[in-house]
Order: sequence, then structure tokens, then C-alpha cells
Amino acid sequence: MVIREFGPPEVMRLEEVPTPAPGPGEVLIEVHAVSVNRTLDLAVRAGAYPAPVTLPHVLGVDPSGVIVAVGPGVETRHVGQRVVTRQIIRPPTATAGPTMLGVHTWGGYAEYVKVPVDATHPVPDSLDFVTATVVARHAPTALSMLRDAARLAAGEWVLVMGAAGGLGAAGVQSAKFLGASVIAAAGADERVRAAIELGADAGINYRRQDLTAEALRITAGRGVDVVFENIADAELFPRAFASLARNGRLVTAGAHGGGTVPLDVKSLYLKGLTVLGSVGRITADDLTFTLRAAAEGRHRVLIDRVLPLAEAVLAHRLVAERSGTGKIVLQPRAD
Repeated sequence: MVIREFGPPEVMRLEEVPTPAPGPGEVLIEVHAVSVNRTLDLAVRAGAYPAPVTLPHVLGVDPSGVIVAVGPGVETRHVGQRVVTRQIIRPPTATAGPTMLGVHTWGGYAEYVKVPVDATHPVPDSLDFVTATVVARHAPTALSMLRDAARLAAGEWVLVMGAAGGLGAAGVQSAKFLGASVIAAAGADERVRAAIELGADAGINYRRQDLTAEALRITAGRGVDVVFENIADAELFPRAFASLARNGRLVTAGAHGGGTVPLDVKSLYLKGLTVLGSVGRITADDLTFTLRAAAEGRHRVLIDRVLPLAEAVLAHRLVAERSGTGKIVLQPRAD
């Protein structure tokens, strides 16, 4: 699905292009699944992403599939191996940010994608590619945000915003793994129910309930220790922030709700609060752990629907409508 101009979903067009050839240190992956992401797909396609994107372009930051060719010097992967990919294919430098698959290079909305071998990670044989893609995209990030950035401790309360989205659903389960009590907040009753089924202890529909008041009620007036935020909505952010207890921490990685929000600075310093921006650290150990947990049924993903790659235009419309529960995943070929 090639983009030759920025604009609405219809700028994505199915084209036949030469199959990439892996260079030194690269592998070629036959793509079996790639997810649709609001910021890194919809915003990039619309021309609204803050970093420059070179046209023509192919989206897709998290493809998974089977290695069909390896470039010179590749010894750690082999043809036939099942892998997921990491979004960051080259780390930031002193003068530039990280290089991201599907943003700065052609991504996985394609039958084949080439990536540096170091950006791949093996998938357990028992795990399907749709689940593997969503796990690799969100679970290590959520775990790192809560464990490493927010330093969530066992016995603490955490409020997870957007709890039925890809990152939010991973946040609910990561928080429970770390021993916390979880309030799942989402914008529809069915999404709240879905997050509770993932293990959340309580839920709030922030479109029809008072988010702050409900969080305080659930915690017996104390407030939550951590807010896991990935929306940055001008109305919701201050309400989530106001639910924090003394010495609470808000950790955020996402801005699809707008990104510019009010901040109650008086509460910030009087209550000793902390606001943390984090995209998490995706390590090989965390990828191994979360993929194995999914393969063993201990980590679940919410999938709204799986569509053929040729229906990417429809997929983008559905994500923009916010009408579903869970991720939309594209498949260039059916497994």
C-alpha cells in the first residue's frame, strides 16, 4: 500500500513494486500481520506527523512474519524463522532522533519488508502472528513505562486511561503483573468491560462518569498512585491528573487526543506530583517475556478485526471512527 501524497485514507493505493533485497546485516520478512496505529499510521498518512516523512512511502511499524532471505553477514537469524520487528531500527544520535520502521523507512503494509537483523525477535511457534504483532508493539512498552519510569510498586493503585486500546490493554495486564490494583478507564461501557475481563479491579466510563470523583471513590478518597496515560485529551488529562494521590506519578506516551493539555501546577508542587514522558525501553528480555506470556495464555490482546492488506483504506477509516474495541490488524496473506 503505497502513499505518494499525504491526505485521507484513499491516498493509500495497492501497487506492485520490486521485492526488496536485504543488504548487509538485513533480513527480508514475508509479512503475515501488521497493526494499524492511530499516530504512527493515521497521522503519518495524513501528513500530520511531527517528523519529516519522505514520499513515496509505505506505512507499518510492527510487521511480523517469516524470514525468507538474509543479507551478507547475518548469522543470528535464518530463513524460515518466525519473527516480530522492533519499531526503532536505529537508535537516536546526538543530532537526530531514532529511525523508525514505517515512518522513516518503508514499513510493513506490504508482502515483504526488509529490516536490520537487530530489529527482529523470534516468535514462539505456538503464537499466531496477529497476536505476536500486537504483543510486540505494546506489551514491552507498557511494562517498561510502569516498572522503570513510574516505578509502580505492588499494592499501589494505578489508573489506566484508554484501557481497551493496544497500549492501555497492555498497561492493565502489566500493572496486575507488578502487583498493583487497577482502575480501567475507557470511553464506552463495552471497552470498560473488556478491560475488566483482562484483570482490572474496577472500571470508569469517562464519557459518562466523573473520572476524578470515581477514582477517588474507588480508592476511598485517597487517589491513585500512578496514572498510565496515552491519550493527552484536553478534558480528560486534567481529570486524570486530579485523581493522583500525594507523591503520585503520571506517565504518558501518546497524544492522539490532541497533545496540548492544561496542567494544575499548584497541585503539582503542593502534592509532590511527577509527570513523566516515556516511550518505554523495548529490551530483548521484555520481548521474550511478553511473547512467552502470550503464548502461554497469560497475556491477552484485544483484536477488533483482521482485514486483508488491500482493505487498508477501510482499516484507517475504522480506527479514525474509534468505533471498535481493540486493535485492527492487516494481513497481506492469510495464515
